[in-house]
Amino acid sequence: MTVETKPSSVSDPNQEAEPDQLSDDEGNKNPSAKKTSSCTGLKVFLAALSFSYFSKALSGTIMKSSITQIERRFGLTSSTAGFVDGSFEMGNLLVIAFVSYFGAKLHRPRVIAVGCFTMALGCFLSAMPHFFMGYYKYETTSHAAASANLTSSINPCSPHQDVNGTVLEVSQSGCEKEPSSYMWIYILLGNMLRGIGETPITPLGISYLDDFAREENVPVYVACLHTIAMMGPMFGFLLGSLCAKLYVDIGFVDPGSITITPQDSRWVGAWWLGFLIGGATSFLSAIPFCFLPRSLEKPEEARKDKTSHGLLESTGAVRNKLSPGKTKPRKWSLMLKDFCNSLKKVLGNRMYFTFLCCSLLQFSGFIGFLTYKPKYMEQQYGQSTSKSNFLIGMTSLPPVGLGIFLGGLIMKKYKMGIIGATKFSFIMSFLSYAISLLHFFVGCDNYVVAGMTVSYEGNPLPYHNNSLFSACNSHCQCASNTWDPVCGANGITYVSACLAGCTTSTGHGKNTVFHNCRCLEIKSSWSGNTSATLGQCPKSDDCSLKFIYYTVIQVIGGFCYALGATPSYMLIFRCVQPEFKALAVGLYTLVMRMLAGIPAPVYFGAAIDRTCLKWGSSSCGKHGACRLYDSNAHRYVFLGLGAILRGPSYLVGIFFYTLIKKNFQNKNSRPLENGQEDAAMNKEDNCKIKERLPGPSAAENESSI
Repeated sequence: MTVETKPSSVSDPNQEAEPDQLSDDEGNKNPSAKKTSSCTGLKVFLAALSFSYFSKALSGTIMKSSITQIERRFGLTSSTAGFVDGSFEMGNLLVIAFVSYFGAKLHRPRVIAVGCFTMALGCFLSAMPHFFMGYYKYETTSHAAASANLTSSINPCSPHQDVNGTVLEVSQSGCEKEPSSYMWIYILLGNMLRGIGETPITPLGISYLDDFAREENVPVYVACLHTIAMMGPMFGFLLGSLCAKLYVDIGFVDPGSITITPQDSRWVGAWWLGFLIGGATSFLSAIPFCFLPRSLEKPEEARKDKTSHGLLESTGAVRNKLSPGKTKPRKWSLMLKDFCNSLKKVLGNRMYFTFLCCSLLQFSGFIGFLTYKPKYMEQQYGQSTSKSNFLIGMTSLPPVGLGIFLGGLIMKKYKMGIIGATKFSFIMSFLSYAISLLHFFVGCDNYVVAGMTVSYEGNPLPYHNNSLFSACNSHCQCASNTWDPVCGANGITYVSACLAGCTTSTGHGKNTVFHNCRCLEIKSSWSGNTSATLGQCPKSDDCSLKFIYYTVIQVIGGFCYALGATPSYMLIFRCVQPEFKALAVGLYTLVMRMLAGIPAPVYFGAAIDRTCLKWGSSSCGKHGACRLYDSNAHRYVFLGLGAILRGPSYLVGIFFYTLIKKNFQNKNSRPLENGQEDAAMNKEDNCKIKERLPGPSAAENESSI
């Protein structure tokens, strides 16, 4: 694991050198055939790799867009759902070192094919619980009304009608199938498998391109890969939006019997359909790699001094990879000693360690925000899951992709050195942070729910000081643990028709209307009818306007953040010695995934759970997913946690800038000119930096999924 070992064998940049030499000897007899074969094979590989990049981004986004649906279907808390989401990083970390080291010694296209097949298997495994759990039974007190004919009428408040018995019956039937409540573990394992399968695609794919493509074409190929990869999240959120519109048991349940709509907090869309489509896409992406050769003919102008390390470093793909050009095997003890010494030197670099701490704080807030962004849009602004996913795909991601591209162009045009890149990325990130603070001022008020957020008279209630029972429903036998909301004609939502004091009903299914609701008469300012309809009352028109402001803030903030992403990513390479660049990138990726990618969704979810006002009831008396959040508390906790994490990172960033300025500006007693850091930065290094410009979007692309 000697990252610092020099690639001494200049004529042997990878393990396929010997087959290449044989091909060259044969190719000399027919140069035109050699050129055509090499060009065709490389284009096929590039097309296959582009499709695999798209498929892995698509699958990752499907998981993000389905997290709320999974939470409701399996009755999970947000923290548990966050743990399921973080299992992808766990699977990736399990094999990342193994694949990086041993993958280059094997048939790389076939290893990538195995990875794609594994991703497909993970997606299919994630969808499997849907086919073994039976139909989704949401909590409701109106089963009788749904199954009755049009002329029948039920009394939700009648003492002769055992509403609690209906709930108990559902609960007991759930207890008989109690193992199904743990089916979410299959989603966790499937997501982990998907993380394992994705591991070889970037390091082995980029190294294969780098070894057999012309040197001047490689940056263009990498830019194409990342451009296509950015389409994955966009299509993923649009697919998630479509699936969220469809009922989870579509095709197997009578639509007329469903009493909830996509805006309801009990609604579960066809989350499993997205995983099946993602699995099929990953399976198809694996097939071309099965027929590609282990090596291709090299270009006529041999790149004797080129290895695959340079480009791999720029995409963050090298993780403790040995140079295969060594002729003398080294003992494991010496390799381990060298690795420990290199690790000590990298972590002892104050600039790198400071940058690592700054990035960790940034990414922790960033990943937590991305994971629960659809949930925030649903709870804060009353949007459906389908609309939330659609808006993320259409409004948030395009500005990010444009910002990453323009950031690279700006860095290249103005020939930014390390000091300029540090200053530019710091300003853009801080500007994005300042803009994001405006979210605190465009939030909506709580849903007006009797006994939860307001009294039955319509007066506001203190936080968590609620009482569902009142004199108006004291004559009814109402279940307090059931969430089956109705919207009164007075604009107040009641937890159930029974708790609203309703005595009669007409219609069936979604069209059920309850009448003679006594609790509506309590509000002194109300003199209208006393009827109620199924579902929560919508939020005010003022909230719709605030949602537009929220979207605009998101677009501008995301664009500013993405502008500084490329220069920021380049700092990893520039603040360490050249021989430690690969180790620095590998360590950076490891820390971001282990300390941000895995725990951030969990503690963000735990904080969100604290703002829940009404938990759903699941089988065996356990509470399920949250049905109603305190909007104000949710806003301050969700946005505040991200702001608290990102805020101190700018203090660390200022310290990082002073270190950079101290180490580079007065180096060798001469100032910076035209982006040159110091005398040690030669022309070849600058060329490599330019080559890397298309690559840094990988980190941002990966985070946005």
